Amino acid sequence: MSSSAAVEERRRLCRETKPMVCYHVDGLPAKRGGEELYRALRTAVADGNAVLRESLTIPPRDARSWRVPAGWIWRIVCTEGPQVADMNVWNARDSRERFYSSKTRQIHATHLTTGDRLWSNMPFLRPLATITEDTIAYGFDEDGAGVHDVIGSRCDPYTNFLLSGLTANTCCHSNLTRQALRDGLGETDVHDVLNVFMCTGFTRDTHQYFSKPSPVVPGDYLELLAETDLLVSASTCPQGDVSMACGACGEPDCYPLGVEVYQPRAGWLEEAGWQPSEPSAYA
Repeated sequence: MSSSAAVEERRRLCRETKPMVCYHVDGLPAKRGGEELYRALRTAVADGNAVLRESLTIPPRDARSWRVPAGWIWRIVCTEGPQVADMNVWNARDSRERFYSSKTRQIHATHLTTGDRLWSNMPFLRPLATITEDTIAYGFDEDGAGVHDVIGSRCDPYTNFLLSGLTANTCCHSNLTRQALRDGLGETDVHDVLNVFMCTGFTRDTHQYFSKPSPVVPGDYLELLAETDLLVSASTCPQGDVSMACGACGEPDCYPLGVEVYQPRAGWLEEAGWQPSEPSAYA
């Protein structure tokens, strides 16, 4: 057993040491094609360098999925009113590989924006997608809140039942599960999400997860480049803009969201040196 003096010294060292970022992200592999290409992708649609190939609507309190070939772009678009979405991403050829929110959070931040990548789980660990445009670009406010979080999980019927004893079948987990079944997957394939448009953080006093009304307005979108062939699914959260706590009384206003899938001009990415990402070479 350490002496009381040694214990106190160790505690003091911890409290007085300034925080250090755990990952030296400067060592991450560079984006294939270079930063100039990714800057150009931000305006690819407006510049006529990408053509709309598919559009769909995610109804309120429901989920839909879509496929995005490697090198194509997709957007989740606010079309009618403030609404957040819970998004899952899988390798379209092998559903064992999927979005890994905690590793993405460790590498980038608690909230994602333009230039950040969505990393897959081990043993694959590679970029599944890269955010090419975030029209909200919220940053962090004085409460420490940001948008597009990877700190909260999806709302689910199990936690709802645990807290309230009530049955809720339009939670994001339920919506994503029903869509997964339609796609030939199962409930265990549903995983932690990217909370698109959701404004969240941790309270400074109790360090609890909190939400604020989403700042999203019609016309805003989050745009991503598929770094490999993907199956993507998203649920329009039954909490609407999440201005009301989960399990609170009242019925939040919910809206549909739009999805758009674009094909960049043939050969454009490849000419810049872009290639699909590859699974980790570690063995």
